[in-house]
Amino acid sequence: MIRVIGFDLDDTLWAIEPVIRRANRVLFDWLQARYPRITHGHTPESLHAVCLDYMRARPQLRHDLTTLRKAFLRHLGREAAYAEDFAEEAFAVFYAARNTVEPFPEVEAVLAGLARRHTLVALSNGNACIERIGLARHFRLAVNSAEAGAGKPDPRMFHLALERLGEPPEAMVHVGDHPEHDVLGAHNAGVRAIWANRMGEPFPGHIPAPWGIISNLTQLPPLLAGEAGWERNARPAPYRHQDTT
Repeated sequence: MIRVIGFDLDDTLWAIEPVIRRANRVLFDWLQARYPRITHGHTPESLHAVCLDYMRARPQLRHDLTTLRKAFLRHLGREAAYAEDFAEEAFAVFYAARNTVEPFPEVEAVLAGLARRHTLVALSNGNACIERIGLARHFRLAVNSAEAGAGKPDPRMFHLALERLGEPPEAMVHVGDHPEHDVLGAHNAGVRAIWANRMGEPFPGHIPAPWGIISNLTQLPPLLAGEAGWERNARPAPYRHQDTT
């Protein structure tokens, strides 16, 4: 019996691209008004590109986006000959905008219904905050990659959540949009995966098939209930540890 449902956040419960684009604009405007040497010669898009390059050059921190972004802001301050003490305030400006999201239309109702029968867990490689966003009432637990020490598809995030809940992997199903992070990550942890494929993309052939596929969350309850018309794959084999370092 499925007792635990894990949910990815970005691009599963809301579209992340417009959120990040707006957050970058808000941060850029804030920096431009207070630290213009940082934004000189840049647009919000070009400064974001610099940020991505900075992050890619530090793969050892890729699981902790908050630490990475604060480090990037301090880096910008040093380059522009500003004191670094603005970084915390600048990050707070970005983070507030980053957590101003518009969930997909069906999300609130589906989560509310599922939470009456299952334990819901948020599992994210990002740094979204379900408390700030207003969805925390539906979830028993939230774990992100910074807390787990690794991002999906590493199984540690799943194992940490299951350990805290006192549940085995076979009691859980995970719902997410990313074939590698979510479907492969769940498979690595011995957890069933449901692929949230809103764009109708083909599933990559090199990744084990998900237990189920949905195009929006309204299809999740009947899939879980095993109603007619829904074809599900077998549960994955138990995970055997592999060194991913």
